[in-house]
Amino acid sequence: MSKQTGRGETIQAAGHETNVLVQGQGGEVLFLLHGSGPGVSAWTNWNGVMPELSSTFRVVAPDIAGFGYTEFKEDNKYDIKLWVNHLVAIMDALQIPRASFVGNSFGGALAIGLALHAPERVKNLVLVGTPAGEFAQTAGLRSVWQYEPSMENMRAVMSLFPYDASIITDEMVRLRYEASARPRAQTALRKLIPEPTEGVTMVKGFPESALARIAAPTLVLHGREDAVVPPACGLLAAQSIPRAELHLFGQCGHWVQVEHRARFLQLVRDFCSPSKEPA
Repeated sequence: MSKQTGRGETIQAAGHETNVLVQGQGGEVLFLLHGSGPGVSAWTNWNGVMPELSSTFRVVAPDIAGFGYTEFKEDNKYDIKLWVNHLVAIMDALQIPRASFVGNSFGGALAIGLALHAPERVKNLVLVGTPAGEFAQTAGLRSVWQYEPSMENMRAVMSLFPYDASIITDEMVRLRYEASARPRAQTALRKLIPEPTEGVTMVKGFPESALARIAAPTLVLHGREDAVVPPACGLLAAQSIPRAELHLFGQCGHWVQVEHRARFLQLVRDFCSPSKEPA
């Protein structure tokens, strides 16, 4: 795997040439599902925690269809149904019958979709800054849709994500900008997020009635100061999913895995550990 570009192995999944990063030799599989901001990919979302998690798990981090280095097809309808089918196809291609899933933002919504569509494939869920219910589009999501590639614009968008913007380095901005400048890099993203309007634009996640059908044990992680996906979404998920736990991080925005890295790693290991009692 190239640490500079985030390219891993290429597999065929649901008709897409799919980029997948794999680390670790453990028998228990942990999927890391990326979010949806400009320049997002499995590598930009998870490179800071993959090495540590791979000491416990076999970690699989795919670029979902239309994002990162995975193929985008102009004539496809990109929606949660396609993305869930793509994720199932990735598991089948890698011969993984069941796994635990950590999903950040859009990745959390994708993990929820999988848990509803194919519950037998899901052992545990960890939802990080994940949309749920219906809420007014935030400044962070508005900026994501409106982004046009430049270093300056990328820094401005990224500054809305963490509680303390000083954690954003020039290297982080450069990596995201370069990924965002690839042809059609924004296309799938704009199919996912509603186009901002002059008034209030509503964003819809999975409703309470759907969340209540999730059978998998679920850990909900959310930043108290998340300006992209409101913390009320995390609370709704924790209240609705039958076997859910909630950890709310103070002085934390949308990037729990970056802003509270050590605690994130501890919580994920403890919740998804192979030594944990069977569900």
